Amino acid sequence: MFKQTTLLQATAISLLALVLTGCALAERRSLPYDAWTLAFFAPDYMDVWIETADAIDINDNLFRHAGSGIPAMAYPRAFSKGVPTVFKGNPAGWSKDPGGKGKRVLGAELPRLVYVRWQSLVEPQTYEAYIEIPESARAIMRKGERAYCGADGKWITDYRKLLVVGLAPGGIAKVWLAGPCLHAIEVTRVQGTINPEGPYRGQTGGEYYFLSDESKAYIDKFGIPYGSW
Repeated sequence: MFKQTTLLQATAISLLALVLTGCALAERRSLPYDAWTLAFFAPDYMDVWIETADAIDINDNLFRHAGSGIPAMAYPRAFSKGVPTVFKGNPAGWSKDPGGKGKRVLGAELPRLVYVRWQSLVEPQTYEAYIEIPESARAIMRKGERAYCGADGKWITDYRKLLVVGLAPGGIAKVWLAGPCLHAIEVTRVQGTINPEGPYRGQTGGEYYFLSDESKAYIDKFGIPYGSW
């Protein structure tokens, strides 16, 4: 009887410890959802190739290659061929409610810093930027808001869990927070610097990723709208 009582007490203590540990972890966890997304885009015709985007969360965990490759861009259209007779895109300035292409940063707490190194193919030039995410932005990412989603016609509690970065010629990186059913909020704007090693950290002898024919034709005709970003 004594042994059974002792066993029951030990089990109860173990369960209590698990509950308290779970509560402590829940209190320390800053995300009200499973992951946030790091996404990128570029203005029309201002082709970009992202060599790497690394993220550091508020616990100083490093997530390498959280982004890379071709960002979202309205023009040129995907799979477009040749040069159009009329250019329908407009690269000057930023869109009111930008979106991007990227992936979820799984296992990360809310972001503290994002490092991005990219090739601005229309110049061409290689830039890098260290983007510090302020606490005010993380507060927005934690806050749920009632939103109407037109896709399924329902009201939901949505979160701005999309960290959207726009990359423009001249080394400009601008950041917004957006939600699937919430409008974007501007967070910060960073002036990047030229990476002295050049494309691919100097491993390709100065050779850049290719510039699309349509974007090249636009630049040849209209130039780059510096100062609009």
